[in-house]
Amino acid sequence: MSSIVFIIGFNYDSNCYLINDNILVDTGAGQNKDYLFSKLRENGVEPEDIELVVNTHCHFDHIGGNQFFPNAKIAVHRMDAISMKNKDTLGTSLSAFDNDGNSRVDIELEDGDKIGDFEVIHTPGHTSGGICLWDGENLISGDTIFAGGGVGRMDIGGDYNDMKNSVEKLMELDVKNIYPGHGPIVENNGKNHIKLSYSLL
Repeated sequence: MSSIVFIIGFNYDSNCYLINDNILVDTGAGQNKDYLFSKLRENGVEPEDIELVVNTHCHFDHIGGNQFFPNAKIAVHRMDAISMKNKDTLGTSLSAFDNDGNSRVDIELEDGDKIGDFEVIHTPGHTSGGICLWDGENLISGDTIFAGGGVGRMDIGGDYNDMKNSVEKLMELDVKNIYPGHGPIVENNGKNHIKLSYSLL
């Protein structure tokens, strides 16, 4: 199974996840560089070791730290790449573009793409290009699913029907652990949390 290191969000930062020692999923809001770097180093990884940054979606609290990794390729779903490339402050929910590094996209992801041991699952609803990463046991869920039956808000570039369809799609997976964009992780009974999320929509 995949190696996943949980870096809990600090202040406005999203949670970040280090996978395979050289891939970082989300980078936070970009306001706590020292904190993020210290967490990487605690796990034996220097910032320059990161070869790929995967953004689960385009909101500022997930992409604002992209600028800290100028040597890494930046990957995001093609639908959310539009907001980032256009420096769309509405689509990203707040400006993250004081630094041009946050508008760079090198890889436009599609549903079914592979990232290490993970498959990209397109899960629109919170944004039009939201994704989850799935390895057959672990779901890195961005702001699609949270612990305790929560889902991401749908009033900033989102859509209720898309969210309902996305959560329904995730219910088909035998999810053990959930690694969400905010809040605590879910261990061992992730599928129940997805079912609860769907029942509350």
